[in-house]
Amino acid sequence: MLRRFLHTDNDPAALIMRLVLGLVFFAHGAQKVLGWWGGYGASATIQFFAKMGLPPVLTVLVMAAELGGALLLIVGFLTRFAAFGITCVMAGALLMVHAKVGFFMNWSGAQKGEGFEYHVLALGLAIALMIKGGGRCPWTARSVATSSRAPLRRRCPGCDQQQPDHHTIANSSRQGASSWKVLLTPSRT
Repeated sequence: MLRRFLHTDNDPAALIMRLVLGLVFFAHGAQKVLGWWGGYGASATIQFFAKMGLPPVLTVLVMAAELGGALLLIVGFLTRFAAFGITCVMAGALLMVHAKVGFFMNWSGAQKGEGFEYHVLALGLAIALMIKGGGRCPWTARSVATSSRAPLRRRCPGCDQQQPDHHTIANSSRQGASSWKVLLTPSRT
C-alpha cells in the first residue's frame, strides 16, 4: 500500500500540475506563516482564524498544509499526502467562508468577500494529483522502485493477474519473419 501511495510515473502533465499548485501555495502559505508578500505572519493568522471560530491547532495544520505541502509538491516528495492536505484546506475554506459569497472572485470590490472559483481550481489540481501522483521527478520514480526488496508488481493487461511474469514470451519465426508469440504458461509462484 505504501508503494502504491508513493508510486508515480513520468507524466509531464502531472509535473506541471504539481509545480503550479506548489508554487501558488508556497506564496499563499508564506503569507500566513512568514508574513511575506503582504501577509501577517503566524501569530496574526492564528488570532484571525480564532476570531472566525477555528481552534489554534487547526490553524497550525492549515499553515502546515499550505506551506509544508507546497514545499513537498515543489520538491516532488509525498505528492499525494501534500495534495490531500491542500484539498482539506481548500474544502474547508470553500465551505466555511467562501460559499456564502458566491462563485466569482471580488474583482470590482462590490462583494463582501471573495468567491470560491479559486478554491475549485485548487481542489481540481489537488484531487488530480492525489489520483495521478506527482509525475516526472528525477528522484521519486527511481528511489521508490529501488527502495524496496521486491519489485513493484503490476497487473497483467491480458488477464489482470498480479504477477507480470506468468506469461512466457518466446521468439518464433514464421517463413523468415520474426514475430513474438505469447505462450500462456502459468508460473509456479
